[in-house]
Amino acid sequence: MARERKNNKGKQDKRANESGLEDRLVTVNRVAKVTKGGRTFSFAAIVVVGDGAGTVGHGLGKARQVSEAIAKAIEDAKRNLVKVPVHNGTIPHEQNGKFSAARVFIKPASSGTGVIAGGAMRAVLELAGVHNVLAKSIGSSNPHNVVKATIDALLKLRSPLAIAKQRNVPVGKVFNG
Repeated sequence: MARERKNNKGKQDKRANESGLEDRLVTVNRVAKVTKGGRTFSFAAIVVVGDGAGTVGHGLGKARQVSEAIAKAIEDAKRNLVKVPVHNGTIPHEQNGKFSAARVFIKPASSGTGVIAGGAMRAVLELAGVHNVLAKSIGSSNPHNVVKATIDALLKLRSPLAIAKQRNVPVGKVFNG
C-alpha cells in the first residue's frame, strides 16, 4: 500500500486498495460533546475515492476513533461513486458547481499545466483522473461543501460524444465548429 501524507491543516492521506480505487483523506474534524461527566470526543472524516480514470466518490464517516471514522468514510465513498467525462487528461468544457454556500469554477487547461486547485478540490479532481485543470473555489471554504460542489460541477460536464449525438453531427464537428 502506497501512502502519502501531508501534515498541514487539510491533512491528505493517499492509499490504494485491492479494488483499484485510491482513497484520499481530505479532513478529520474533532467534535466535543459536553456531558456532566466531562467531554466526549468523536471524529468526523471526509474521504474521496477514485480510480484515476473518470470515477470518483466522496464519503463522510463518524466514530469515536479516527481509524474507524476513516474506514466508515471509505465505505460511504465507495457507495457514492459517479462517472465523469475526462477528455485527454482534462475536462471537456468550463463548468460551475454549487453546494450550499460553496461555489466552484473548473476550466480545462492545456497539457502540462497540472491541477491548479485548492485542497479539497484537488483531491476530487486528481482522483477523478483530471491531470490538467484550472479551478477556483468561491464562497465557503468548508471542505464538506467544497467537495460536494466540485462533484456537482463534474456531474454537469457533458462528453464530446454526448454533445455530438444530441446535435446529430460527427464528433470532429463539435471541436471544429
